[in-house]
Amino acid sequence: MSGMEALQSVQFVTVKGKRLAVLTAEDWESLIAWLETVEDTQLARQASAQLRSAGSNRQRAGWVKWNTERFQ
Repeated sequence: MSGMEALQSVQFVTVKGKRLAVLTAEDWESLIAWLETVEDTQLARQASAQLRSAGSNRQRAGWVKWNTERFQ
């Protein structure tokens, strides 16, 4: 289920004068996964723009070199 489908599956109830949104745990998890994907996409776009503005020079863009020795 997509995030939009999860949003559209929300049902509303009123309890003690408060309007609450109700959705299944599965729908909630789908919504969270969708939001994480949106956030990741935004970060990737920002990083790409940053690299382009630095003339594709990672060091000039402020990126650090991946140190593979650190993880061995």
